[in-house]
Amino acid sequence: MTASLPSHMHRVLVVDDEENIRHLLLVTLKKAGFEPTAAPGALEALKLLQSERFGVVISDVRMPGMDGRELLSATRDLPDPPYVLMMSAYGGGEMALQCVKDGAYDYFNKPFRPDEVVLLLRKVTEREQLRNENRRLRKELDERLGFGEIVGRSDSMEGIFSTVSKIAPYKTTVLLTGESGTGKELLARAIHDHSDRRDGPLIPVNCGAIPENLLESELFGHKKGSFTGANRDKSGLFQEAHEGTIFLDEIAELPVSLQVKLLRVLEDEIVRPVGATATSTVNVRVVAATSRDLEQRVKDGTFREDLFYRLNVMRIRIPPLRERTEDATALVGHFIQRFNHRFGREVLGLEPDAMKAVLAYPWPGNVRELENAIERAMILSDGERLPLDVFPSPVREATGTRPSGPVDDGDLSIKRRVASLEAELIRRALERTSGNRTHACRLLEISHRALLYKMKDYGIDVPSRRSP
Repeated sequence: MTASLPSHMHRVLVVDDEENIRHLLLVTLKKAGFEPTAAPGALEALKLLQSERFGVVISDVRMPGMDGRELLSATRDLPDPPYVLMMSAYGGGEMALQCVKDGAYDYFNKPFRPDEVVLLLRKVTEREQLRNENRRLRKELDERLGFGEIVGRSDSMEGIFSTVSKIAPYKTTVLLTGESGTGKELLARAIHDHSDRRDGPLIPVNCGAIPENLLESELFGHKKGSFTGANRDKSGLFQEAHEGTIFLDEIAELPVSLQVKLLRVLEDEIVRPVGATATSTVNVRVVAATSRDLEQRVKDGTFREDLFYRLNVMRIRIPPLRERTEDATALVGHFIQRFNHRFGREVLGLEPDAMKAVLAYPWPGNVRELENAIERAMILSDGERLPLDVFPSPVREATGTRPSGPVDDGDLSIKRRVASLEAELIRRALERTSGNRTHACRLLEISHRALLYKMKDYGIDVPSRRSP
């Protein structure tokens, strides 16, 4: 038996009112390495199934009292239903078909050959082993593609996931940089969720969205009467983030007058509300983010150098989507699943020309723009696969074909060029072999698994076989 199989899959329950049949099956299954148990009827079998766990049930169809088909129906209500093999000396194809329709794995006739039954059981265990392997691979893929709500399998993103795993447990200040839409807030949430502060609050603050005259009060709080409209004491966001994390997004937009106060909070962990004479201590982990060039802001005198160095303890740059096109396919699948659930749809993927355009388009709005494009496409499309014409015109106008010259369009991205070249070579190999993937693998000098993976990545379908 296969060692990776769950132990209960070795256990087989034989149900038949004929003692000689039960005896024959018990002997046969023991010799084959299974652990069989016998029951003289369906009711006795059902009691065993409710108290013990079996991987397979072999049941006669016709038995006095509760028959085999009723037992088959009852097994479907069990917490972990076993595979069911039905057997009978009566009926033929119609009976077998009906049993399978009712949920049986397979059906065999009496009299039977012992090796026939063992072969069926081997098929059952192989199927279960395959299911377990698929579950394992899905789990492994989920772990590899995702980190919290972030999706990515490129080397750069895997490096970021590794870095976050290492720094999350510490209180170290983190500075996230990257273009708008790359997922800086999601990464801040991942840092918080992987830290020992995960049970505390995560307070996001957009420093560029709060009016300057209100920002100090929002961050540090105020006392009643400290300014017009301050009719009560108010805690600041730093106080609300106590024992947790505060995420200061667009930190470059923070006015210079407040940069000094933020620096004091970072160094001394104390805040003083507007109009207060006393300070209070806060225990807050700071994660800041910006899409601006902070070094240039320091040179321009619009951002304090000492605050920059205090924030820049651990910097993580999130690359734009155009620098990690291998993540685009995973993101497309991720967003399709999300919107399938939200819209009650069953979209399977993109048409090949649509995927080709998605991989070629530079996505200046990054992941956020891709998400919006998929949502729009799913609203406008009725089919199982999203066609190119439901995507925005800049995406439709993109092309995934390999340029005729090495740098004739000014694009120096090795990753995009390699991806485009790979897709083109795979298409040519499949055309040359009339869609025979095994032969195409030999031409491409890659494994069959790698070919399937890349075909899915690039949205390549197998071409129709030519007539002989």
